Amino acid sequence: MPKINTGDTAWVLTSAALVLFMTPGLAFFYGGMVRAKNMLAMLMQNFFAMGIVTILWVLIGYSLAFGGSGNGGLIGNLDYVGLKGLTNGVTGSIPTLAFVAFQLTFAVITPALITGAIADRMRWAGWVAFIGAWSVLVYLPVAHWIFAGGWLAQRGALDFAGGTVVHVNAGAGALALLLILGKRKGWPKDHMPPHSLPFTLLGAGILWFGWFGFNAGSALGANFVAAQAFLNTFVAAAAGMIGWLIAERVKTGHATTLGAASGAVAGLVAITPCAGFVGGLAPVVIGLVTGVVCLFAVQLKFRFGYDDSLDVIAVHLVGGIIGSVLLGLFADASVNAAGRDGVFYGGGWNLFGEQVLAVAVVFSFSLVVSGAIGLVLKAVMPNGIRVSEEDEQIGLDLTQHSEVAYALERV
Repeated sequence: MPKINTGDTAWVLTSAALVLFMTPGLAFFYGGMVRAKNMLAMLMQNFFAMGIVTILWVLIGYSLAFGGSGNGGLIGNLDYVGLKGLTNGVTGSIPTLAFVAFQLTFAVITPALITGAIADRMRWAGWVAFIGAWSVLVYLPVAHWIFAGGWLAQRGALDFAGGTVVHVNAGAGALALLLILGKRKGWPKDHMPPHSLPFTLLGAGILWFGWFGFNAGSALGANFVAAQAFLNTFVAAAAGMIGWLIAERVKTGHATTLGAASGAVAGLVAITPCAGFVGGLAPVVIGLVTGVVCLFAVQLKFRFGYDDSLDVIAVHLVGGIIGSVLLGLFADASVNAAGRDGVFYGGGWNLFGEQVLAVAVVFSFSLVVSGAIGLVLKAVMPNGIRVSEEDEQIGLDLTQHSEVAYALERV
């Protein structure tokens, strides 16, 4: 039996806990930006992901994502249904079950990212059905294509921790679903400001903290690549924040706390596919560019008229695309022997082309299949997937969950 490295195992298990903590962090990041009457609904949508996706992962998810790893195929197999035969398995230098748990946390947070785009208007029952179907029909195939040595990985596309699998995938799914749901009542005419920016900053801080597990944990060991990924994550988040705030100050005359949180998250998104494949000043450039571009990408929803409530498209989809494509320029094989050299390190344009292809394929697949799931659910569910205008006016906390986030008047 291959020897297990206890240090590597401890780091991966710790990283899994860090990534799981990101989902409550995401809930507060998003929750602070919605109106008070929808705070609990946002928290619930995110927390529920930790429940339903976990059960699906144990039953069939891991097997369909990682069964037949390295076979260059389109989907895994059913060899590991119910985690059969994995009790004493070893993956690299860690127990296979540690790898299962780590990858589970990615499967949890990816559909949770979608909630920010469809905030304030989706029925709870609709979300329950959508997240279950999306996790199986969209997330698992894409994870297999890239994380498990599927056809995109075999072609040479790189994605260290989820630029395409997580962010482009969720961003495209969010775009499809928000187009099916339609705009919030009153948007964009009515002003819908965040109800608690302190919660948003708290959520951003938790995300930043957890992202060290997200990226450095993807090295699957306590080693040089993990250290590089850790530092790159730190630097890119800071650069993303600075880039966003500089552009915001020039554009509007103010540097805002919401801008600081959004810029940091944009930098984190962009460095995710690159974290273990780049070094030097690359994370500074990647973060700065992403912070600026994502700020201006927020304006796309006003130009094209789609209601992306909390700017998931501008931050996660656009940020994921930027990071995945820039990897084709900045990848440095001396950082990680499992990587390749990009354009700036003498590798030519081949990797860049594979990165562009991977982005295009994942975006198209997720957009089409997510749209199909949304349209089918809209047609077959008795009350559709969107709340009524009256329920939207009252708020999702009361109408969907019979609770309120703030009950100070009852004290």
